[in-house]
Order: sequence, then structure tokens, then C-alpha cells
Amino acid sequence: MSVQEPPAPPEEPALFQKASRALGWSLASTMLSRLSTLVIGIALARILGPEEFGTFAVALVVLTAVLSFNELGVSLAIVRWPDDPEEIAPTVATLSVVSSTLVYIACWFGAPAFAQALGDESSIPVIRVLALSVIVSGLVATPVGLLQRAFKQKQKTVADLATNWTSAAVSIAFALSGAGAMSLAIGQLSGSVAGAVIFFAYAPRGLRFGFNRSKARALLKFGLPLAGSSIIVFATTNVDRIVVGTVLGPTALGYYMLALNLANWPITIFSQPVRAVVPAALARLQQDRPAMRSAFLSAAGLLAVIALPACLLLSGAAGPLIRFLYGDVWDPASTVLVWLGLLAALRILFELFYDYFVVLASTRVVLVVQTVWFVALLPALYLASVHGGLEAAAAVQFGVALVLVLPLYLVDLYRTGVSLGTLLSRVAPALLGGAVVAVAAVAVTRTGWPDLAVLMVSGVVTVGVMALLGYRLRHVLRELRSAGVPAEG
Repeated sequence: MSVQEPPAPPEEPALFQKASRALGWSLASTMLSRLSTLVIGIALARILGPEEFGTFAVALVVLTAVLSFNELGVSLAIVRWPDDPEEIAPTVATLSVVSSTLVYIACWFGAPAFAQALGDESSIPVIRVLALSVIVSGLVATPVGLLQRAFKQKQKTVADLATNWTSAAVSIAFALSGAGAMSLAIGQLSGSVAGAVIFFAYAPRGLRFGFNRSKARALLKFGLPLAGSSIIVFATTNVDRIVVGTVLGPTALGYYMLALNLANWPITIFSQPVRAVVPAALARLQQDRPAMRSAFLSAAGLLAVIALPACLLLSGAAGPLIRFLYGDVWDPASTVLVWLGLLAALRILFELFYDYFVVLASTRVVLVVQTVWFVALLPALYLASVHGGLEAAAAVQFGVALVLVLPLYLVDLYRTGVSLGTLLSRVAPALLGGAVVAVAAVAVTRTGWPDLAVLMVSGVVTVGVMALLGYRLRHVLRELRSAGVPAEG
């Protein structure tokens, strides 16, 4: 009697349909959020100016640092937990809130040292107010993880929009009243609280506390290496702000942060929505490694198609974009944006690689890569800032990422069965399209046309390239939306 192959699990088609819908909602949410953030950012940058914006940037560096490890990485276990995540949710909530509270206490007492190290002692009260968001983050870690696990991006969209609009309204109101950098801190904290209320309302079974010792050990075994990796990730991705603030001062940091915010646009709009969906989808395929690799490659190809042209548009049209949106006073930020746009293209791919290794439970791989990255970047960045200023500080980051970090990730991917040739075949069309966008943007910029005309022409070229590349990959979208995972190669 011949042995028949077992039928494909019925969950798989539904899985990718859920993931597709969730990705759609995540993209819509992020685009709406970023559009509103852009308008708000323009208003606040014009109201506050580079110096006050730099003071807030100092506090934001501290917040980003502590958010990278405040809940010890245990909330991500909800996304990839092989069994029912409800069984670990109370323990995750307890660990997250306790650790976040302890982190905030450290922030309160450490604020003077942080501010002095970053060259702006006036940021001390801003740090203390802004860091309250750490506690809010610890409270919502479990509800957000459960919503992400269940692909409930529609509900997350509502919460994210409430966060952004509340933050915007409060920030602008306080800025107009003369509150300066503190207006941004109060606004961000208010938005975090508003979003948290909605997350609690939508989360399955709400917020529950509890503690199971065996579950806690398993969670910490998973989360602590990831938290350690997150600290290194923070150090690597934020050492630029620390060095710029320390060496060049808060005003230069304000210019730098404005350029960085624009460079993060493609990361936020395209990479973060994918990261909200892909890890959960890949986690469901842990028992089928070929299917998981294929899904990863498809995600890499699609992400590159929509993100790389956008990143290279920022680099090619940096000057006109900065001047048109923020005014001539912010023009020094344009030379920084040229290099940070290129770096953003690499970071988008790096973040997908990071998530892939997390799902594989290979967190040590990420830790090693990030450690090497940080060790190489710190002295190079310091020397570049001292001898070359803002532009050199941005350029050296792209160089280290391209020459050192990318090869390290490619070697580790090869060890998991993802060949360089296969990955390159997925992203090569996007690289070519991005190069076309960059060349076109630079050429139009050099014509001397008004900034608005330059941006319109460059934007049309970018949209055309993205549409052409997207049409070429339409079959991949159909496969992901219906039953399956496209074959490798």
C-alpha cells in the first residue's frame, strides 16, 4: 500500500489571507499616521526652530534607548509562542510592567547625567516627562502582542491614529503657548496614554496580571538575549545622535534629527507595517522551513520594490525637499539626508533579516552582527564628526553598513539555506529601479528649477518606477493572498 502525502494544513490559506488583510490595514494606518506626522512636524519645526528641536531630540534619544529593552524582550514571545499565547499573557504583563517601572526610576535619577553627556542640560525635565512613556509601553506590551499575533491590524490602526492625533493636538497647542521643547514631550506622552486606552479595550480579555515561574523562566530565556540584542541595536542605530549631540551640540543635533526623521519615512511607512505582520506569519511556518524561507524571500522582494525607490528619492532630491517643507533655515540638514536616505534602504532590509532570525530563535546571530556593527561604527563616527561635521557623520554610517554589516547578514542567511543568488534575484529589480530614481532626481535638481517643480518631476518618476516593479510582481501578491507561498528561486 502506498503512503499518501498528508493534505496541506487548512490553516495555511487562511493564514496568508489574514496576513494580507493585516498588512493592508498596517500600511493604511502607517501612511495616514506618517502623513499627519509630516504636517505636524513641519508646523512644529517652524514654530520651535533648530535649537528647541535639538533639545527635544536629546530627550528622544534617551526614550528610544530605554524602549529598546524596557520589557526585557518578553512581549515578542507572544508573537512566536508555539502554543496558546493566552497561557503566558499574564506573566508577560507582569514582567513588562515591573521592568518598565524600574527603567523609568533609573531614567528619573539618570536624567542629569544623560543630558550632560548629550550636551544639553536644559533637556533634563523634558527627559523626565517623556520617559513616562516607558511605563505606558510596558502596560500595553501584552495587548499589542496579542493583537499582532491575531493579525488584528484594523484595531491597531485605530489605536495608532488616536495616538498620533492626540500627540499632535497637544504638542501644537503647547508649542503655540511657548512651552518650547516640553510641548513635544507632553504631546507624545498624551498620545501614548490615549493609544493605550484603546489597546486595552481591543485586546482579547483585556490586561491581566499573573506570574508562573516556569513560564517566566522560558520567557526570560527567550527575551533576555533579545533584549541584549535590542540594546546593541539601539546603540548602533542611535550612537549617531549621541555622538552628534556630544561633539557638535544640540543645534547640529536638531538639523541631524530633522534629516533622520525624513530618512525614516520609508522605514516607518513600508518596513514597520511588514514587521507587524511578517514575523507572525513566519512563526506559523516554523515546522516547514522551505515554506518559511520562501515566504521570507517573497517579503524581501516586495519590501524592496516599494521601499528602495522611495529611499533613493530622498537622497537624490534632499535639498529641494528640505527647503520646500521646512524652509531655508533648515537647509544644513539636506547634506545629511543624502546619506541617511541611502542608509535607510539598507536598514529596511536589515530589519527584515532581524525578524527572520528572531523567528528562527537565532537571536545570538543578531547580537553578534549588531555588536560588530557598533564596535566598528563608534570610532569611525566620532572621527568623522570631529573632522568632517554633519555630512561626514552621515556618510560614514552608510559606508560601515554597506561594507561590513551587509556581508555579515548575508553569510548568516546563507547558513540558514537562503543563498545570495536567490536573495539577489528578488531585490535586484528594486535596486535597478532605485538607481533610476536617484539619477533622475539628481538630474532634475541640477536644472535649477524651483524646488516644487523638482519634487513633482522626481515624484512622478518614482511612482512610475514603483508601479512598474509592482506590476512585475503581481503574481507574488496573488499567491500570498490565495493559498500560498511562492516557490523559491
